[in-house]
Amino acid sequence: MQTGAVQWIICEHCDSLYEALPLSKGESAHCLRCAAVLGRSHRLSIEQLLALSIAAFVMFVFANVFPVISISMQGLHNEVTLWGSVQALAQGQITLIALVAGLAIILAPALQIALLFWVLFHAHRNEIAPGFKMCMRTLEHLRPWSMLEVCLLGILVAIVKLAGMLDVHAGVGLWAMAMLMVLIVLIAGKDIRRLWDELGVEPL
Repeated sequence: MQTGAVQWIICEHCDSLYEALPLSKGESAHCLRCAAVLGRSHRLSIEQLLALSIAAFVMFVFANVFPVISISMQGLHNEVTLWGSVQALAQGQITLIALVAGLAIILAPALQIALLFWVLFHAHRNEIAPGFKMCMRTLEHLRPWSMLEVCLLGILVAIVKLAGMLDVHAGVGLWAMAMLMVLIVLIAGKDIRRLWDELGVEPL
């Protein structure tokens, strides 16, 4: 929110109100009441964030095209991709879980990458992207639904448990998914909110 020339920050956890002050590189602001992070200095430029969003798209394609895990036993060999795992879940009696998995590991990350590229591409040109407010609010709602890290942890646990019984190998898709997870954390974090101020867009 803004009053005159003074900008204010509201803590998301305890609703404490603070005056926004410029931060130097490497600095962060914390709430005095609950110690939550109020803001961090901008570590990446708009150009760098845009480049990372393009890299995230490439990793997303790799993660969905190449197998995430391959299993071999007595001459039999099988590989599975992210989409293949969702399809496998959908063929049983747990279709609802397949829908949630598809949303969390495929649809939500894909929308995040597309929206991030859209707003950052226009911000790079010092323009406000068409539908900017809707895009930014959608990104906020998508953040809790993107669960690549949960999927990655589950696959790693499966690899460890199956390693004693089968010949299990991590595929290219798994490494791409790990890189994608890191890239989305870097791009889609709270730092992206700076676009509201840098582009001069009123939240309301």
